[in-house]
Amino acid sequence: MKNIIESLQWRYATKKFDTTKKLTPAQLDMLLTAARLSPSSFGLQPWKFVIVTDPAVRAKLREAAWGQSQITDASALIVFCVRKNIDDALVDTYMQSIATTRNVPLDSLKGFADSIKGSINSRATAGSAPEAATSAAREWASRQVYIALGVLLTTAAHLDIDACPMEGFDPQKFDDILGLAALGLESRVLAAVGFRSADDTAAGMEKVRFPKEEVVVEVKEIK
Repeated sequence: MKNIIESLQWRYATKKFDTTKKLTPAQLDMLLTAARLSPSSFGLQPWKFVIVTDPAVRAKLREAAWGQSQITDASALIVFCVRKNIDDALVDTYMQSIATTRNVPLDSLKGFADSIKGSINSRATAGSAPEAATSAAREWASRQVYIALGVLLTTAAHLDIDACPMEGFDPQKFDDILGLAALGLESRVLAAVGFRSADDTAAGMEKVRFPKEEVVVEVKEIK
């Protein structure tokens, strides 16, 4: 098996997928499991991953993504979503999950729960409207979603599965097409996953990254 650096050198944002090659259920499940196991602040996991399989729905989504072929041609399309309600109820549900999974008394988690609730609620400035607090919480949740995206992309590369992260779409249209509002969700970013086409010219391009000395800053001493 390739080491992780070799896998990351191999991966690229796939522009053209082979429509005849499909992920196995086991491969797709492994990618989703990797995303589910991603780290998040407090471990709160303020996300959901929506898998779109219906060709007709994906055709509509392609229109809402300015015609990008990855939407319909990839083996699977994963829509990374944030929960609209990042609130005390979500924290309480999370605490119950911890208590059940780790077999600890729910009361023993009160301090942790209060810490999370305080952090979430403090994201709005004093005197702000409730809408501001909600917006701030969703912005925080969006950053957690991108961690999950990164983990999925890295896992895909290590499994020789191609992927393309995508922000080029109309989130409101995606939400409407997928009925996400009724699920309490908002779309944030996409990952088309599958296998590259043999004639995807982007596959043979050299990876362009700034040199290490330009992007890595070492602080040796502060005077």
